[in-house]
Amino acid sequence: MNYLAEPKQFASWSTDAAREVVLRHKGERGPLLEILNDLQGTFGYIHEDAIAILAEELNLSQAEVYGVVTFYKDLRTEAPGGFLVKICRGESCQSVGADKLVESAQEVFETKLGSTNSERSVTLEEVFCLGNCALSPAIMVDEKLIGRMSTERIAELADEIRGVTL
Repeated sequence: MNYLAEPKQFASWSTDAAREVVLRHKGERGPLLEILNDLQGTFGYIHEDAIAILAEELNLSQAEVYGVVTFYKDLRTEAPGGFLVKICRGESCQSVGADKLVESAQEVFETKLGSTNSERSVTLEEVFCLGNCALSPAIMVDEKLIGRMSTERIAELADEIRGVTL
């Protein structure tokens, strides 16, 4: 099966590039969350130095910025692996085997939920609804939604990722 596109490529962290992102949004009303999403889209995560930059540019305390970064589960403070695999743990997916899917994914990707494997090829995360209940259990690989996922198909996905990242 072909589940994947190429691994998502992010820019390397740069203070200057981060400031450019911030300045693009600076005149907007309440831009903090928009800037954080833009920074993560650019670099793949929110670098620790971004907190001070945002606090300075938006006249906020570093605690306020850090609070927003850590409040939202979709914001990451560590660079993700080449592929981001999200497993749905919502009720519909749970009722048709999401727990077994999680166990299998952790085994084949050799990492725990919320972590990146040692090869940095996969970051494995849980989410609590992908909106694909009719095709439960569901996962998302980067931005591709995949329904009716099984432990066998997770193993195929892992093999495909190994083939792309080797």
